[in-house]
Amino acid sequence: MRPSARFITLEGGEGAGKSTQARLLAGALQSRGLDAIVTREPGGSPGAEDIRKLLVEGEPGRWEPLVETLMMFAARADHAAHTIKPALARGTFVICDRFTDSTYAYQGAGRGLPRETIRRVESIAVPDVKPDLTFVLDLPADAGLQRTQNRHHGETRFERFDLNFHERLRVAFREIADKNPDRCVLIDATREKEQVAAEIIKIAGQRFGI
Repeated sequence: MRPSARFITLEGGEGAGKSTQARLLAGALQSRGLDAIVTREPGGSPGAEDIRKLLVEGEPGRWEPLVETLMMFAARADHAAHTIKPALARGTFVICDRFTDSTYAYQGAGRGLPRETIRRVESIAVPDVKPDLTFVLDLPADAGLQRTQNRHHGETRFERFDLNFHERLRVAFREIADKNPDRCVLIDATREKEQVAAEIIKIAGQRFGI
């Protein structure tokens, strides 16, 4: 019997390797005869990708924290409606590079927006979409930022925040993993990508019987 489709997210700071691991996990699932797609946030649907450009380009102080959060959830609501929920409904595993945990880390711990404010917006925008499993990729903030130096694109707005900002993100993601042990697994992302992928694929297989 085919396993039920699941919503799996990857979280962590800049340069943690989330996009790479999302692709490797999806490939592993597909090799086992399962349907799987990779998507991302902000983005993942045409409308959300339009909003993404506003969020990830420009100077760090371009948006106030609340405005930034509202745009994040506007993109997330569109993403959920047009990509995530339809895929799950047709039996496809959804592997997502970031989801709501990133908002609690970036706009909450990073930019100082109260957690309750984020929770209230979440309850309106995506009240019925929760990950079944989250891998939190952990590595020192300075190491992650060093990795981003090899990227060649204009989406560098969050990378331009100072090191203290990125260190707050790491603490926040580790706290999220610690407070949600049934859903979250903390992964040492300082290792080679193949080692990280092997652990993630093994855990997902054990969790969902795949």
